Amino acid sequence: MTWLVPDSLWWDGRLRTGVALRDGRVVPVADVPPGEERLRLPGTVLPGLGDAHVHSALVDVPTLRAGGLAYVWDLGGVPEKVAALAARHPWVRYAGPFLTAPGGYPTDRAWAPAGSCREIRSAADAGDAVGEAHAAGATLIKVTAHAGGPVLPPVTLAAVVTAAHALGLPVVVHAEGPGTVAAACAAGADLLAHTPWTEELDDALLRDCAARMTWISTLDIHGWGTPTPARGTAIANLRLFLGYGGKLRYGTDLGNGPLPPAINPRELRALQEAGLTPPDVLAAMTEPGRPELSWLPAGLDLDPGTFAGSLATARVLGPEVRPRHIVGQ
Repeated sequence: MTWLVPDSLWWDGRLRTGVALRDGRVVPVADVPPGEERLRLPGTVLPGLGDAHVHSALVDVPTLRAGGLAYVWDLGGVPEKVAALAARHPWVRYAGPFLTAPGGYPTDRAWAPAGSCREIRSAADAGDAVGEAHAAGATLIKVTAHAGGPVLPPVTLAAVVTAAHALGLPVVVHAEGPGTVAAACAAGADLLAHTPWTEELDDALLRDCAARMTWISTLDIHGWGTPTPARGTAIANLRLFLGYGGKLRYGTDLGNGPLPPAINPRELRALQEAGLTPPDVLAAMTEPGRPELSWLPAGLDLDPGTFAGSLATARVLGPEVRPRHIVGQ
């Protein structure tokens, strides 16, 4: 067993020096038993940085590790293809198909490949659809509620959530358009796939959302760096949601337009506009207990003005990284 000894370690929400890390255990370097191997690293080691909203049908997922992403969530694809991808790359967590109303979003979108959508025709059918996704290895359930077309009735959406929760699966809802966020919240959904952007949410709904669910950010899809009304609405909603105690995950909807296949500094800056501090952003990008680690060769820069650019240089700490071996010191 080998101890990592970085110049600094970001762990449990704080920056530490003079410590060693092994299998999630942090100890002072002086407490590493004599004779045990150490790997000394310049810069900062931190928990693996991840993106909680990608689509493997639209990006080359295996290449994302080169962009600093230690893990990803695939939120909608052909079940067999996504399962095969995750079997080769266990850092991919996936939801399986989009569960939607007959003729609902995204069945009418050219980017949604055949087999990526499962239409639900009744509340009774909801349990079958969830069971099929679970049998295919999904550890999340993705449902769409798009006001521009057919949507699941409240009783059917609630049946999806009930069936998923019975299997221990969280439910992620794509909520777009008037009434869809309220419907997702009322049904007991666990996450929104996007920060709401089509309307400013009222305080009562924002409070309910903050008490019940987590939002995934995806702010940069609105203009890809160019200010737009949708981006402004999303940031305003997120700022209020966080103010009421809501929880956030970093996600980009990777594959939706010209987003970098890597940690996205524009997304990070948008999160800061919504009021997140650098430690808040790091919390939104990491999951306690995951085995992956990330590495910043130049060290972690927590200055708000330069944080995003600094974090975008992260690398996944894998076998290609060759730190200095120090045995028995």
